[in-house]
Amino acid sequence: MFHVGSCDDVERCFERSFEWAVSARAKSQEGTMTMTVPVARPGRPGRAMTVRRSVIAALREAADPARAPQQQAYMKSEMPFFGVGVPQCRRIAQTVFRSHPLADAGAWERAILDLWRHAARREERYAAIELLLFQPYVRWLEPARLPLIEELVVTGAWWDYVDAIAGRGVGTMLAAHPRPTKAVLREWARDDDVWKRRTAILAQLKAKGATDTTLLADTIRPSIGEAEFFLRKGIGWALREYSKTDPGWVTAFVDAHPGLSDLSRREALKHLERTNALARPPSTSKSCV
Repeated sequence: MFHVGSCDDVERCFERSFEWAVSARAKSQEGTMTMTVPVARPGRPGRAMTVRRSVIAALREAADPARAPQQQAYMKSEMPFFGVGVPQCRRIAQTVFRSHPLADAGAWERAILDLWRHAARREERYAAIELLLFQPYVRWLEPARLPLIEELVVTGAWWDYVDAIAGRGVGTMLAAHPRPTKAVLREWARDDDVWKRRTAILAQLKAKGATDTTLLADTIRPSIGEAEFFLRKGIGWALREYSKTDPGWVTAFVDAHPGLSDLSRREALKHLERTNALARPPSTSKSCV
């Protein structure tokens, strides 16, 4: 099993891992790389390039063949890469989306699935997720889109896809449509699919004071006894994030669930232990030699 280590932010973790691998030449070129995005012509929608083709063209222009195999090896991915870093991929995707506005939720969903299902490089799927989360279309993230999200989660089946979908996508839907979304997340928390469970656990990562602690507990408890690394890590991450808002609740939850794995417990309390350590006054005692 491939382990991600202690890095939880997808973009930061992904980029940090390539500092050792990217050549000086590639680094110097990255800052000067330019991008041409085909723009749809007003009044001629039938002749405009599709969103997917525009994304592919822009990614191909920004591709770094030296970086691509390193990315593929790091992600243990059967699908190859263009060699475009995550932040740059997001910028490219957003530029294309602004140049190709979509008229309605149906067109938006079709564009997401077109990118996702026909992807030949992993960055194309990153672009599909970026379109799912694109701010001008966030109003379309409603319970009717849950089958779409389920497809992305189940067929993606890896942390770089799922964590962004859970924290940013499902979390947004949960805030706007709590009742139906909570019902589905409770089902997913008990599903046989590991990635649906992880999505349910991580859905409130960004909720802070709006976190529904009953839902958080309900999504964590079914996976406490599971040996799967990504569930144990996800539990710890979800609890650690909420400990920044309500440390007492997290401490009580950890104490009340002795079955939590060492990994989940350690991750859950990491922020609190670090904060407590920083709050302690420095020792004035002289060391004994």
